[in-house]
Amino acid sequence: MTDSTGASAPASPTEPPARVPTTVGVLGGGRMGAGIAHAFLIKGADVVVVERDEAAAEAARERVESSTATSLERGVLDGNLDAILERLTVSVDRKDFADRELVIEAVPEDWDLKVESLRAVERHLGDGAVLASNTSSLSVTGLAKELDRPASFLGLHFFNPVPASTLVEVVIGEQTAPELVDAARSWTAGLGKTAVVVNDAPGFASSRLGVAIALEAMRMVEEGVASPEDIDNAMVLGYKHPTGPLRTTDIVGLDVRLGIAEYLASTLGERFAPPQILRDKVARGELGRKTGKGFFDWS
Repeated sequence: MTDSTGASAPASPTEPPARVPTTVGVLGGGRMGAGIAHAFLIKGADVVVVERDEAAAEAARERVESSTATSLERGVLDGNLDAILERLTVSVDRKDFADRELVIEAVPEDWDLKVESLRAVERHLGDGAVLASNTSSLSVTGLAKELDRPASFLGLHFFNPVPASTLVEVVIGEQTAPELVDAARSWTAGLGKTAVVVNDAPGFASSRLGVAIALEAMRMVEEGVASPEDIDNAMVLGYKHPTGPLRTTDIVGLDVRLGIAEYLASTLGERFAPPQILRDKVARGELGRKTGKGFFDWS
């Protein structure tokens, strides 16, 4: 199957049986990493989260424990909290990934950090293990070229907040083994989420489209077309956007959006050039929900 440019497009075969890996590792226990750990943990996997130091590890543990407890309180999850958390290990030693079936890297969106982290994890993996990156925009093919086993590597792009999101973007690198795609779709289904499969390209499908809409919304604020509230309401009420592009940007983080936009501008052209309003807000530390202020007041 080819698209209009003649390039090979991902196939859409019958859904494989849903299955959750027995042992999962997550590198990085920030909001995304903790959310990924939570998603696998509540579906029965034994999960190891590895952080850079003891303080970060303790914070990661608290995030996972808190989100799991919240799921139980809201009736989203059945079971005993202590029994579920017995399957969680938080560590500062990457050697703890040695027995994992799947390890997902979830460190910040920085090329050098991603490469360094993935190389360090790969050294400790067993022969049959799969390594994945949660990158939202960086080249999966490029990252794979930095690894010894590129066929065992792919992108698994989760969305924030992971426990509530129903989407996982499965990104196929040029050297990704075909059987990994079915495995990733099976794992996604096992989590109760839906996989969209895309060939590696700048921004993939989700980030490319999401950032394009968000950047235009920012330009409209900059030009005085309408307020952030009214722009978001137009998208929510008129196009069934779940929260609006500007509120979504606040949730994702303005610094994250800026990094993705700069990368897309460098690879796809000036149409993704970040508006000045985005640069100014990031420079002032207005990064969205995590700092209390972005395009909206979260205090």
